[in-house]
Amino acid sequence: MNDGRLGKLSRNTLFFYMLWLLLSQSYNVFHMVLGFVASFGVALLNTEPGNSRLEKVRWLRMLAYGPWLVSRIIQSGIHLSYLILHPRLPIDPKLIRHQTSLKGEAGIVLFGNSITLTPGTITVEVNSDELLVHAMDDASADDVTSLRMEQRIAENFEVRA
Repeated sequence: MNDGRLGKLSRNTLFFYMLWLLLSQSYNVFHMVLGFVASFGVALLNTEPGNSRLEKVRWLRMLAYGPWLVSRIIQSGIHLSYLILHPRLPIDPKLIRHQTSLKGEAGIVLFGNSITLTPGTITVEVNSDELLVHAMDDASADDVTSLRMEQRIAENFEVRA
């Protein structure tokens, strides 16, 4: 393990341990040792080697993405409620294979999770740069097929080699 990875592992362990202490509020020896071991394990599993591609997050744009996603969740929830309450139940379920142009893992994960959070759609599978999405109807799939959500997410990341 090189010094860069060791430093990142130490920082991640410290971050997770502080979070553990804050959330658990148990300061006896057993819980503090357990928290440190768990924090180290999580940090070890999530600290990548130093030669990986880096993604720079554009935090101000990410802050703007949150309210946009919430608005999409509300709109989709209203649409899905309409489908469910309509006497004819006008659903047209489909599976969509979507080839994403997002390059970094964090962007693809955020994309898949955003799809799943939006009522009427769920990310069934992710393979490299292809997502399999289940949608209740065409309107539910619109954020994915129109590339609107993917473009919003791409604005949040800058992938560097």
